Amino acid sequence: MTTTTLERPRLFRLPDFRRLWIADTVSQAGTAITVLALPLVAIGPLHASPFQAGLLVTCEYLGFLLLGLPAGAWVDRMRRRRVMIVGDLARAALLASLPLAAWLGVLTLAQLYGVAFGLSVCTAFSDIAYQSHLPQLVDDERLVEANVALEASRTVTAAGGPGVGGALVAAVTAPVAPAVDAVSFLASALFLSRIRRPDPRPERVPGARLRDEIAEGLRFVFRDRLLRALTIAAAISNLCGTIGASMLLVLLAGDLGMSPFLCGLVFTAEALGGFLGSLLVTRVAARLGEGRAMVASVVVSGMLWLLAVPFFHADGRYAVACLLQALGWTAFMTFKVGTVSLRQRLTPAPLLGRVNATFRFLAWGSMPLGALAGGLVGQYVSVRAALWTGAVGELLAVVPLLVAMRGRRALDI
Repeated sequence: MTTTTLERPRLFRLPDFRRLWIADTVSQAGTAITVLALPLVAIGPLHASPFQAGLLVTCEYLGFLLLGLPAGAWVDRMRRRRVMIVGDLARAALLASLPLAAWLGVLTLAQLYGVAFGLSVCTAFSDIAYQSHLPQLVDDERLVEANVALEASRTVTAAGGPGVGGALVAAVTAPVAPAVDAVSFLASALFLSRIRRPDPRPERVPGARLRDEIAEGLRFVFRDRLLRALTIAAAISNLCGTIGASMLLVLLAGDLGMSPFLCGLVFTAEALGGFLGSLLVTRVAARLGEGRAMVASVVVSGMLWLLAVPFFHADGRYAVACLLQALGWTAFMTFKVGTVSLRQRLTPAPLLGRVNATFRFLAWGSMPLGALAGGLVGQYVSVRAALWTGAVGELLAVVPLLVAMRGRRALDI
């Protein structure tokens, strides 16, 4: 072991990273409750149809499709920590409007759609800023470790969130539950404001135009064979996954009449599986090589999610579905974490915001389209048909990875 390694402090002894980690963990804990509460508001008190429920999920991701690309260029011009703080405060205000409207008796689907869209816009900016700010707080050798730590805490909070959310919805009604998430965003903003590392405004190139800066990010992603493949694979996975996911609560709470607590169990199982997977990422990548590990991750997770679909029933089969969903997320975490770490490692710092935005635009921008497709299939064919369509389509995500990683050297990255 070298002297440098011995002298390097542990990750959580770095105070600024610790504050970022706490802020993210607190906000994710609240968001895990909202993930369950918003659809249950639509399906329950507001009596949304399958298409209307799918449209809500579309709004939850629409910001990435409409503003994903310019958001990256704007973030590269701004103080990134300030972007995250403003995003947290705006999301707190949006979420607080729901219990207020419910108390006044004026809550509507239109407001729910507006809040969901507003949250997606804030998240589009905040997440790009957070992924671009992280390399300023830790060195390159620790990016994977830092991303694993953040992802592990996210999955832990997501594990408890839906279960707590289900109990909270049952106790105080679905429209009031998002107030907890509003408080979590206020706490997150407080911890972010305590980060001491300087957050200078990036230097702008004289005469640079927004359109040219966006194009530069797009070119960087699509000229790199590996980044291009990772982005397309993530887009296919998210598109198809959202087709089924947008209808899952419609099936559980609507068609099967399951309680909010039981509906939340599948999300808890997924989060527990994701947490286990996050702990295994570095070990799996070291054993198989990063390229092979990500290919295996997409294939195995897709097969497990496909096997889960016929087990979604309001009896003992539901436990099997939850287990398969959990194992699918255990497998998928290698691809999810590996993609973020590779993107951060391969991208020059001045381009990181735009490259992250390009990825989010394509990978997350596909999700509102998937949710819209899921709503249409659920409305005009059947809710369960939407789940089958999404699960089968998930397997196609491996194709761009196999094309880009032909040859042993590419597979080892």
